Amino acid sequence: MSAGRGPGFRRGLLLGSAAGLLLLDQASKWLVMVHIPEHRPVVVIPGFFDLVNIRNRGAAFGFLNRSDIEWQFWLFLAATLVAVWAISVLARHTRQPLMLVGLGLILGGAMGNLIDRLRFRAVVDFLDVYWRGWHWPAFNVADMGICVGAAFACLAVWRAERQKAAAAGEKPA
Repeated sequence: MSAGRGPGFRRGLLLGSAAGLLLLDQASKWLVMVHIPEHRPVVVIPGFFDLVNIRNRGAAFGFLNRSDIEWQFWLFLAATLVAVWAISVLARHTRQPLMLVGLGLILGGAMGNLIDRLRFRAVVDFLDVYWRGWHWPAFNVADMGICVGAAFACLAVWRAERQKAAAAGEKPA
């Protein structure tokens, strides 16, 4: 893909990846809520991976996941709105397809979790990974999209720096 494509193409990459992730996230959460009772794990790979149906009122990794405080809803709502604004600013200033897809995945994930917060005042998490005494906090498709999107954005920045160094005749790192 050429980095010189027009604004419609770039907007399509951003919004298409955001919409695709948002649809996948909301569909997966709906399936979990319909088919898995809350707090009743379904073992997929014994000793490693379960499907669960839990609500996380906090942020990533269960940060501030407490039912006795109400202000975290407003904090995470504000953080999501700031993230959406930052993504729109960054997207306007890039021509890199990989960066646009990364930003779109982050946007789609943020919107998926925002929809949950507005509907349930909590995020639906359902992917539960563990091994022996180690237990990763449950997560969802939106969280995966945010992580993959951030990795794509980092890779796009790294590639741009290498291209800039090569164009300047420097040895890329």
